[in-house]
Amino acid sequence: MEGRNVSYRYPLDLQLFGGEKTEKATPKKRQDTRKKGQVAKSQDLTGAVVLLASFFSLLMFGSSFKERLVGLFKDIFLNRLTMDLSINNVMSLAVEYGIDILLLLAPVFLTVVVMALAANLMQVGFMLTGESLKPKFSKLDPIKGFKNIFSVRSLVEFAKSILKLVIIGFLVYQTLRGAIADIGKLSEVNIEKTFHFVASLTMKLGLKIGAALFVMAALDFLYQKYEFEKSIRMSKQDIKDEYKKMEGDPLIKGKIRERQRRMAMQRMMQEVPKADVVITNPTHFAVALKYEGSNMDAPQIVAKGQDFVALRIKEIAKENGVITMENKPLARALFQRAEIGDSIPADLFQAVAEVLAYVYKLKGKVR
Repeated sequence: MEGRNVSYRYPLDLQLFGGEKTEKATPKKRQDTRKKGQVAKSQDLTGAVVLLASFFSLLMFGSSFKERLVGLFKDIFLNRLTMDLSINNVMSLAVEYGIDILLLLAPVFLTVVVMALAANLMQVGFMLTGESLKPKFSKLDPIKGFKNIFSVRSLVEFAKSILKLVIIGFLVYQTLRGAIADIGKLSEVNIEKTFHFVASLTMKLGLKIGAALFVMAALDFLYQKYEFEKSIRMSKQDIKDEYKKMEGDPLIKGKIRERQRRMAMQRMMQEVPKADVVITNPTHFAVALKYEGSNMDAPQIVAKGQDFVALRIKEIAKENGVITMENKPLARALFQRAEIGDSIPADLFQAVAEVLAYVYKLKGKVR
């Protein structure tokens, strides 16, 4: 009984081992998944880069931003309050201020767009696919959706969200606690210093939060890459099936090669009746030669074979009246040193010429 249990358990273990996805994905599998829009990407990394880019652009263009904004309000209070409220005036004012606001925000928008594109290109490179936009009704499956809610990935995402809230809360608390004395003195300073303090505090807090989120996003990208590599792993059977699809089924390829060999053999046998002589070993090799003085510089091999094929060549030669001559060294040399359709080697001209001369003499031909 013990031996019987082992005999049943062993092939099952082999089957499970063969089905385990333990192998790295092949280049073709990676290419196929990329075409479907499945890549290792962290959305948090793009968000963190955009946040940092926004605050850095405000830090670089803050002075010009302030000047343009102050000039805009000055123009409103000094020049626009006394103008006639007609439709044309209001429309021209809206267009003018709209252009000023766009010019005001353009550096920030351009910086954010460029950095967002750079963050995506660094993660996945250039990728343009519409596969992810196609509707998939499988996503509407409530059972599958319920499983996704309580999956490991969902738990990880939930833990990440909690961790981000904790870190952001801690940074806000630490920053405000360090500036609580200055906050208490805001009632004693003018409006310009108040705005300057609030802007400086906001900038400091934004850079801290952006840096912390960037570090978390970098770790998240490594995790997403690990999960992606794990999800596209293949079993040994998957690799074999992929190879069959790329190279073709070995059984079918074998049948095609076998058919090609049969066709080549048939064509070769059709040339034997046209030969002038068949030189044999006598049982192992057979080489059929043909020579036409007007078209050929030297005799050519039209058929050759070994063992069974050699026997078949001799049978066809006998049926069609082609002379067969036994010459062991010459037959072996011709078989080994020349292919079908080739002219005979130069150093064998004398031996072949003697054979052909004898054959022509027997047939009463003069060449």
